[in-house]
Amino acid sequence: MNLHEYQGKAILKSYGVAVQEGIVVDKVEDALAAAKELTALTGTSWYVIKAQIHAGGRGKGTIEETGAHGVTLAKGIDQVEEKVRGILGGHLTTAQTNGKGKKVNKVLIAQDVYYPGEAEIEEFYMSVLLDREISRNVIIYSTEGGMNIEQVAEHTPEKIHREIIDPRVGIQGFQARKIAFNLGLSGEAFKQMVKFIPTLYKAYEGIDAAMFEINPLFKTSDNKIIAVDAKVTLDGNGLFRHPDYEAMRDKSEEDPTEVEADEVGLNFVKLDGNVGCMVNGAGLAMATMDIIKLSGGNPANFLDVGGTANAERVEKAFHIILKDPNVKAILINIFGGIVRCDRVAQGIVDAYKNIGQIPVPIIVRLQGTNAVEAKKIIDDSGLNVHSVVQLQEAADLVKEVLAN
Repeated sequence: MNLHEYQGKAILKSYGVAVQEGIVVDKVEDALAAAKELTALTGTSWYVIKAQIHAGGRGKGTIEETGAHGVTLAKGIDQVEEKVRGILGGHLTTAQTNGKGKKVNKVLIAQDVYYPGEAEIEEFYMSVLLDREISRNVIIYSTEGGMNIEQVAEHTPEKIHREIIDPRVGIQGFQARKIAFNLGLSGEAFKQMVKFIPTLYKAYEGIDAAMFEINPLFKTSDNKIIAVDAKVTLDGNGLFRHPDYEAMRDKSEEDPTEVEADEVGLNFVKLDGNVGCMVNGAGLAMATMDIIKLSGGNPANFLDVGGTANAERVEKAFHIILKDPNVKAILINIFGGIVRCDRVAQGIVDAYKNIGQIPVPIIVRLQGTNAVEAKKIIDDSGLNVHSVVQLQEAADLVKEVLAN
């Protein structure tokens, strides 16, 4: 589950992580009061106005309706309302959004951290995530903060460092010092970074996060180390331990089809292909997507109906798949272990009749308990449903229907 910047910063701050202060608003008329409150809190006289959407590249993105950037600077309190009005309610298009972009329902009014001082201002990159290949958490960091980290990795990979954390002992003091040294810090800034890193890691573990990304991680002109941005992704499997974080979910930022599927208990991820998939079990679903790809098609979704593929769940799955206009065929691949294949087959027939005419061909492969009886139910239904036995047969049939 993704969080907005202001939500991620609030969580980090609760763990003692130093962050750029800010106040979120969802109405233009609240902007001035928020700016005054922020001035009283931090002393700032300039304000950074940030669109709150689940996408990166906001600073380079533009609001379709006004042409404003997703992150802009108000050089005085008299500019705050104007800057907020140029962003709030508009659609922000970045390198990570599709189509018209994402509507901005909230903006964060944040303190200006680029104030002058004796020390040099610096921006770093830092993220904490799980490296699945080695089953260890890893801190990835770079001196090239504020930039697209993928471009840094491509053009100057030597500037990206990794620090692997042993789960038996957690992050150690020497590792924090090593990171601060590799970032070229010294003096007070070095001490601040050594303090910042274990606090950040404690927050990462404490909230069951899947990823933290701080870009930029900022060294101010008076040698403070603060998180200016915060991209926080929570592990959905751990949300039962954090109901207060689960309440932060912003469904308006998610694909509406995925939200609908989640509400009815289906594991669904929308993709960009032309063959809808309905499968029970994540492993079988991945194999089904592979065979579709090898047959010349492209999966339109990942959909795991689970172990109870009854008529009701199958019907709901059909409705969700058919909302995608790109779907030219549907492949149903069910293994009857706990659930009997004949019951699934009857569920498919009943769901088909309840929906009415389905405009695309349906290919059904049922294997396992009562598979023979299931095939007979499908074949005798008189519906536009093709029953096969082998997975390769299903792939060949997908290729055939896509060619017509």
